[in-house]
Amino acid sequence: MQTTTDPIPFAGPRAPDIAAVKAKLKATWEDGDYAAFAQHMEPGALEMLDRWRIAPGLRLLDVGCGAGQTAIPAARRGIDVTGVDIAENLIEHARRRADAERLSVVFDVGDAEELPYADASFDAVLSLIGAMFAPRPDRVAAELARVTRSGGHLYMANWTPRGMPAQMFQCVAAFVPPPPGFISPALWGDEDTVRARLADGFKNITLTRRMYPRWIYPYTPAQLVDLFRTHFGPVKRAFDALDDDGRRALRQQLEVIYTRCSTVRDSGLEIINGEYLEIIAVRR
Repeated sequence: MQTTTDPIPFAGPRAPDIAAVKAKLKATWEDGDYAAFAQHMEPGALEMLDRWRIAPGLRLLDVGCGAGQTAIPAARRGIDVTGVDIAENLIEHARRRADAERLSVVFDVGDAEELPYADASFDAVLSLIGAMFAPRPDRVAAELARVTRSGGHLYMANWTPRGMPAQMFQCVAAFVPPPPGFISPALWGDEDTVRARLADGFKNITLTRRMYPRWIYPYTPAQLVDLFRTHFGPVKRAFDALDDDGRRALRQQLEVIYTRCSTVRDSGLEIINGEYLEIIAVRR
């Protein structure tokens, strides 16, 4: 799992130039239409916000905010929200959504490893399946701590190595291998790794494995492959890189994974193995 789970390159002893890594990362998440894909995950984000109980008026930073699927619901609750993401098209989409609802939210294009904010700028920082994909996790951990005020809170949700998303990334990587020398994003879902990464900047670290709530697609497994292939950048790019035989084989294996990790209801597929690690910590 630590070496074959993700098609996006990550820094390591034999890593390519970091500028090339970042360029590929940015292009991957700007490809497809993540905003359309993410709408199926927004109900789960609402449930996480309910559990985290971030108070109205607090200054909140959403790192890897995507199309605003967490930042905008948080702003509706009266939280003072800033969202940052490496993908410019997703930031533009989030801004349009906020404008349409007349919500006061700041959305910035930026890098989780070099956040464009002053020290201690925020009362709380969250990242829902976002910062885990940045290539240098130690820098991410340091930046999350730097921009959080002393006594402020960090909230993260990161895919674990055994859930459906990790199985999907592992499948994709078997067809389009990542370059050698990278750090798997799934390690953000490993308890020992997370404690080590956050220990310098945070205390009272609470780690809980949970299933992603209310993750429902009104599709068959074959239709779900089409959704990921069209809208989800990492899967789209894998299909684009393969010949016809490779695409057929990848499709078959993804259908198996989506079927195995789901239950079929009248409304379509309900993902029952979207396991993630919930992280709640206090800034030292």
